[in-house]
Amino acid sequence: MLHHEDPATGIDARIAPEDGDLVVRKVRFGSGSTTDLHQKLSDRGIDTLVLAGISTSGVVLSTLIDAADRDYRVFVLTDGVADPDPETHRVLLDKVFPSRAHLLDTNGLRQLLRSA
Repeated sequence: MLHHEDPATGIDARIAPEDGDLVVRKVRFGSGSTTDLHQKLSDRGIDTLVLAGISTSGVVLSTLIDAADRDYRVFVLTDGVADPDPETHRVLLDKVFPSRAHLLDTNGLRQLLRSA
C-alpha cells in the first residue's frame, strides 16, 4: 500500500534503531514470510518474541502463526494490539491466540522482564 521510500513508512525517530538492532523491510503482512528475520533471530539465539501492532487480524495474526509454527515462544501484548473490527479483535484474543501464544499486558511484560 505504501512505497518503502514514502516518508509515511519511515521509522519514527523516537524508536529509531540503534547499533546492533535488527531492521528488516517486510512487504507482506507477516514479518517472516518475505524477510530474513527468522535467520537473523536464529543466528542470535533468539527464541522468544513479544508481539504488538495495529492490525490484530493482519500483521499480528500472520506473524503469530508463522512464529508459532517455527517454535518461538510468543507473547502478545493485549493492550498493545488493535484492530478496526472490535469483534474480530475480541475473537482472536479470546479464542485463537491463546492456543498459540501467551497473552499479557504491558504491565505483565514489565513484571516478566524484572523476574528474568
